[in-house]
Amino acid sequence: MSESDWDTVTVLRKKPQKSSQLKSEQAVNQARRSGLQVETSSKYGAATNKQHGTSLNTAKLDRETEELKHEKVTVDVGRLIQKGRQSKGWTQKDLATHINEKPQVIQEYEQGKAVPNQNVLGKIERAIGLRLRGKDKGQPLQPPGSKKK
Repeated sequence: MSESDWDTVTVLRKKPQKSSQLKSEQAVNQARRSGLQVETSSKYGAATNKQHGTSLNTAKLDRETEELKHEKVTVDVGRLIQKGRQSKGWTQKDLATHINEKPQVIQEYEQGKAVPNQNVLGKIERAIGLRLRGKDKGQPLQPPGSKKK
């Protein structure tokens, strides 16, 4: 056998930094000290658990300088809902189950605290059989297909 002369070689390598390490306060300060250009930007709504962006109404309210509020359901509409619900012998929970909404929604509509949603109002109208919108509020709902006289 031939003699092998093995030299011990040590290779030192630094692992490349991860992107999260590059964004750390320590890395940013080190880059500033060395004179590198550092770009910082803050994102709107970052690190929050919001599923939806702001709506147009919210932005419109933010731009206004006056004290503005969203329009609420009137108390007479709430009374009509209550009257129609009681004429059928339903509780708020029964009506909510019938229209696939939460009981809290019905409670807010009856108390006049809810922001009107046309889809919900339409469901309630069909369920209780009374008109809640327009000039003929409180009148029985015309069955579909029947003609007005």
